[in-house]
Parts: sequence; C-alpha cells; structure tokens
Amino acid sequence: MVSSRVDWVDVAKGLCIVFVVMMHSTHGVERVVGETGWMGHVVAFAQPFRMPDFFLISGLFLSRVVDRDWRTFADRRIVHFFYFYLLWLVIQFAFRAPGLVGEFGVGGAALHFVEALFIEPFGTLWFIWILPFFALIVRLVRHVPVPLVFAVAAVLEIAPAGLPLPILDEFLSRFVYFYAGYAFAPWIFSFADQVAARPGAAVAGLGLWAVVNGAFVAAGAAQLPFLSLGLGFLGAAAIVASAVLIGRTVRPGAVARFLGSHSIVVYLAFFLPMGITRTVLVKTGLVPDVGTMSLIVTVASVIGPLVIWWIAMRTGARFLFERPAWARLERPRAAARPRFVAAE
Repeated sequence: MVSSRVDWVDVAKGLCIVFVVMMHSTHGVERVVGETGWMGHVVAFAQPFRMPDFFLISGLFLSRVVDRDWRTFADRRIVHFFYFYLLWLVIQFAFRAPGLVGEFGVGGAALHFVEALFIEPFGTLWFIWILPFFALIVRLVRHVPVPLVFAVAAVLEIAPAGLPLPILDEFLSRFVYFYAGYAFAPWIFSFADQVAARPGAAVAGLGLWAVVNGAFVAAGAAQLPFLSLGLGFLGAAAIVASAVLIGRTVRPGAVARFLGSHSIVVYLAFFLPMGITRTVLVKTGLVPDVGTMSLIVTVASVIGPLVIWWIAMRTGARFLFERPAWARLERPRAAARPRFVAAE
C-alpha cells in the first residue's frame, strides 16, 4: 500500500470542492436576491462535471480496502463517513431548528431531522451520506465482470429521473462515476501520466473540451440522455488533466493541494460561513452586483471552514474533523493506535 498522497489527486479534490461550494453559494445568493448574476454562468458551465468528477476521484483508492475483512472495510468506508454525517447533521440542525420550529412547530422540526437522518439528507451533506452505500455496492459486486457492472451503471445514469426521493435519483445517476473511479483507476493514473508528459497537448485538449462543454450547456442540452454521461466523463477527464497541470505550478499548486487534502473539512463546514456572509451582504447592500456577491460568498465559504478547522485543532474540538478512537471498529495495535482519525 502506498502511504504518500498523490499530488494531482489532492489538486483535483481541491478543484472539485471549489465548484461544489461555488454552486451552493451562487444559488443561495440568487435565490435570496431574486436575480441571476454572472457567477451563475460559471456554475452552469460546471454543472455537467461538478459531481461526476467528485465521485470519480472518490472511487480511485477504493481498491485498497474493498477486499479487506468486513470490519476494516466497514470502519474505513461506512462508519467513517456516517460518523461525520451524523455529527454535522446535528450541528446543521441546531442552526436550522429555530426556523423549522417557527414554521412547522416542534413536531415538524423533529420530523425534518428524522427525514434527514434516514431518508433525505440535508442538501450540503448528501455527498458523504451516499458514499458508504456506493462503497458497499462495489464490494458486493466486485467479482462481477467490470463491463457488465459498468454497463448497468451507465444505463441507470441515462435512464430518466423521477423517483419518489431525489436522493434515489442522485444515487442512480452518480454511481457510474464512482464505480469508474474504482474499476478504471489504473487507466486514470496512466492518463494523468500522459498529461504530465505532454502538457502542450493537454492544454489544447482542455481548450477543445471547454468549447464543447460550453456549447452544450448554452444550448440547454447538457442534461439530455447519453450526452450527460459523455459530458460527465469528459469533464472528469478535464479535471484530472487540469489537476496535473496546476500541480506542476508552485503557489497555485500548493494552495490547491492543501485545499484538496482538507476538502472534507470545507465540505462539512462551509454552510456556516456561507450563510453568515450571504446574510451580511444581502442586508447591508455593500455589494450590489449579484455575481460579485456570489463570488465573495464562495471565497468566504472556502476559507471560513479552514479557519474553523484551525480553531478546532487548537481548542480541543478535534472531533469535529477527526474521528475519535471510540468511533472506530478497526482496532490497530495499541502502540500505533491514534486517538483521532482524520476525515480525509
């Protein structure tokens, strides 16, 4: 097992989390203001690949644990994510509770919590809620021929949405990318090596991809069956190529790597600085331009969680971002047993 981190993977995760935070920040501002800003066009451009690349990257290293004993697998791929989901569900609910109680009463607010716990996760947490299920399915089908599983997963992505619960639609439409990250990891790493060896060709390819992706988005066709699948994988490849190229730079690469290595920190906590910054800007009117307001909220939503993490690491609140030993199934040797396990 390779213990060191892969630079371009961290950069890719950094890019992914920025696009996810950007989407939530921009849509939140536009919903409150009732207008669409220029950042909305950036969010629309990223829509075809924003979540496909996140899931593909998430599946890259599953092979390291998928064949381990059930206790180890469950600890690293199920309990790990559910710990952070449950913890941050409670934290988010604490901030939402006053508004929910005022609108639906105590009973209605409690029902919202139960629904988020078992049925429909809060919008900013559904990614880590669904990852354990994806990993479990891959483990169960790991001996089934890869072409068959991939074909079924692709059909599920192509099939029209419309299931009773939105999370089920997300489940069926995203699994193909997670499985591809797991099943085709050697090819993906080989592609990254080719990008590093031929950066000029990679830049040209990225330019062509940007034109194609932008054209389909502008035409309103990016979500059509088959096209969404193709654009999802093309966009994921573009993120991999961009990550390799950015990783070769000094300062941008270092920033992106740091952000990627702490991407789950940002994902868990960005709702708080996002909500605070949006409220301040909207109520004060300091920034009248909706697009610029969305950009400021996005930046604050990326930096804010890192500040919260820094404070937590120094004030005895490590459990917010690092899983404590009591929340583990896997029991390493006493001499090597850490008190906390990082969220990443």
